Amino acid sequence: MLDAVLPLQCGGCGVPGTRWCALCSAQLMIGPGEPRVVTPRLDPQVPVFALGRYAGARRQAIVGVKERGRADLVVPLAGALDAAVQRLLCWQLVGLPLTLIPAPTRRSAARRRGGDPITRIAAAVAGRHCGVTVAPMLRMRALTRDSVGLGSAARERNVAGQVVLRRRRLPERCAAMGDVLVVDDVVTTGATLAETVRVLRHARVPVSAALVIASV
Repeated sequence: MLDAVLPLQCGGCGVPGTRWCALCSAQLMIGPGEPRVVTPRLDPQVPVFALGRYAGARRQAIVGVKERGRADLVVPLAGALDAAVQRLLCWQLVGLPLTLIPAPTRRSAARRRGGDPITRIAAAVAGRHCGVTVAPMLRMRALTRDSVGLGSAARERNVAGQVVLRRRRLPERCAAMGDVLVVDDVVTTGATLAETVRVLRHARVPVSAALVIASV
């Protein structure tokens, strides 16, 4: 009955009869040599790894889970992020124990989306591994503007001083976190990542790298 009211279709290409088709799954997963290092215009002072470009099925999945209420797309996105985490572990660029810290989002956006998608994706990845945990330690201050459509300088001004720690979620001993990987859905200019890393390092959280699902 639900499918009759809300027709079942792929979140990547719109083909009917499935929530996520095999062709889109193949587009989303990482290939040999991925994730690759990308260089945002604003340097976050840590390596930034991206699964791929913000295009095709990857873009549609991110938009679907963030803006269209497609919570079912958390599963394929988490699968792709999980493969990238495993690759970084295999390359010994990060090690266990490993803490995933989701990049902060605006509270209003999280409420509109029924929660923070990147935190759900990171939690799904951590649930598949021993030694990998999620620490949602960050938030955006109230009234922070949406950065969509802003240039690099405007994005930097928009997030400057707006990323703050959730003090009750700050581990007593940051060293026990092991390696720390900041995770996000999309990197555009790098403004949010740069401010995130700055805040975490000021709190003596040892950030090793950032991992994003897509880069613009």
